[in-house]
Amino acid sequence: MNFHTRDMNETPDREEAAAALDVLRAWAKTATEAEIAQLDPSVARLVPGLVPVNYPPLSRSYPEEFEVDDAYKASLPDLQNGPSSLIRGAKQQIQHVGISNFRLPIRFHRKEGADLTLETSVTGTVSLEAEKKGINMSRIMRSFYKHAERTFSFEVIEAALDDYKSDLESFDARIQMRFSYPVKVESLRSGLSGYQYYDIALELVEQNGVRQKIMHLDYVYSSTCPCSLELSEHARMSRGQLATPHSQRSVARISVVVDCDADCLWFEDLIALCRRAVPTETQVMVKREDEQAFAELNAANPIFVEDAARSFCAELLADHHVGDFRVIASHQESLHSHDAVSVLTEGPTFAAASLDPKLFNTLFHVG
Repeated sequence: MNFHTRDMNETPDREEAAAALDVLRAWAKTATEAEIAQLDPSVARLVPGLVPVNYPPLSRSYPEEFEVDDAYKASLPDLQNGPSSLIRGAKQQIQHVGISNFRLPIRFHRKEGADLTLETSVTGTVSLEAEKKGINMSRIMRSFYKHAERTFSFEVIEAALDDYKSDLESFDARIQMRFSYPVKVESLRSGLSGYQYYDIALELVEQNGVRQKIMHLDYVYSSTCPCSLELSEHARMSRGQLATPHSQRSVARISVVVDCDADCLWFEDLIALCRRAVPTETQVMVKREDEQAFAELNAANPIFVEDAARSFCAELLADHHVGDFRVIASHQESLHSHDAVSVLTEGPTFAAASLDPKLFNTLFHVG
C-alpha cells in the first residue's frame, strides 16, 4: 500500500486553515491548563475567550512614580536612527525632512518702538542622506527652543540652524518662521487709525554650503480694471448711462533675498516699498470721506495684474537691500468667475519651470 503525505512547504488554502482552527478550538475545550501553557501565545490567542496562562499580566495604571535613568534610556528602541537595512522604499537622498507648524512666541524688533512678541509658526527641515533611515524630529524643536528666548533676528535663526544641522548630522537645512505682523496705519481723510496685519515669513536656507536669507510678504490691495474704468466712462459720456468699473481685493506675495552686505531691511521697509508700487492698499478704519477718497485713489491707479507685477518689480530693482526676488500677484476678479494671476522672477533663486498646483489658492486674504 502506498501512502502520500502532504508537502509541509505547501501553503494551505482558506478552507484548510478554517478546518485547522476548528480542530484547535475543539481540542481547547478539553485541554488542561498545563497543556494550554505549552502552546505558543500567538496560537493560544486564536481561541476565543481563552487567556493563555503563559501570557504576562500587564498593568493598566499609569506609573506616576516611575523615573527614567540613563540605563533605561539607553535600552529604549530608536528605529529612526537604525541601520540602513531598515529603510523602506528606495535608498534615495531626501532633500527636506522635518517639522511644520511648530508654534511658539517669538520677540521681533520693530523699526520704531518697542519689540513685539508674536505667535510664530516654525518649519524646520534638513536633508537626509540615502543611507540614513531617518532623523530625530524632536531635536529640531529642542535646538530652536535654545535660542527662542532671545530677541529674534536672522542671526539667531542662523544659530538655531547651526545647532540642529550639527545635531542631525545633515549637510543642507532650512528654517522658516511665519507670523502676522501688526502695523498701525492712518485712514485716508478722517484722521482715524487702525492696525493692518501683514503675513510675513522669514526663511534661512543653506544648500551646498551657501546660505541665503529670504523674506516673504503678502500685500493686500484693491485693483480697479483699467478697461472697465474706460468702458464705464464711455457709457457715461456717450449715452448718459451710469456705470461703475469693477475692482477687487488682490494679493501680491513678494519674496526677496536679503542682501547680507546691505544694512537691515525692516519689515516696515518692504511694506512701504509695496505701497509705493501699488498705493491702493485695503483700508482698516473707514468713514464716508475715507470711502470716497479710496474710490478716487483707485480711479487714479487702475491696474491690470501685469501692471502690478511690473510695478512691484520696478521698486524692488531700485532697492539695494534686495537681491533675487519673486512677485506673485492674484487679482480675484469681481467680473469673472476666475482670477487673473502673474508671476515675475529676478535671478536664479526663485526661477522654476513648474508651479505648485495650489499656489494661487494660498493667495486668498481671509482677514
